[in-house]
Amino acid sequence: MEKTSVLILDHQQINHKIKRIAYQIYESNVEEEEVILAGISRSGYELALKLKEELQSISDLKVLMCEVKINKKNPLEKITTSLPSRDYKDKALVLIDDVLNSGTTLIYGVKHFLDVPLKRFKTAVLVDRSHKKYPVKADFKGISLSTSIHETVKVTFEEKKDRAELV
Repeated sequence: MEKTSVLILDHQQINHKIKRIAYQIYESNVEEEEVILAGISRSGYELALKLKEELQSISDLKVLMCEVKINKKNPLEKITTSLPSRDYKDKALVLIDDVLNSGTTLIYGVKHFLDVPLKRFKTAVLVDRSHKKYPVKADFKGISLSTSIHETVKVTFEEKKDRAELV
């Protein structure tokens, strides 16, 4: 039996969600001069790059990018970041991923950043599902979606063809 997919968000809808999340991040950090966007490798980092672009168009915040590498199959492995910890110490940081499924990736990402004192720490996702196994939430989210445990949400970022699908 062939798997079918259902479009959840199209390119235009994703752009709208990104714009709204960017405004929420800005409102949360309006007193700041600088904010760190820490995107979890691949799709989370791509989402963070899009948020950076939007933030820079709506505010004068200095936005630093940080790529967070987490082995999603074994999140206990060492987590690495593209920025040294001294670059985000005592700063506002937003940890970003494309989809919040069980919360495993996000909770280990949060744990990594708790080793460094931060001024403010928030999380953002494009799609928040309702299957959490850890007590983690997204402070900023594009859409909340109730799905079955057997379904998967896939976010694809392609030039003018961004989409989120339920497969």
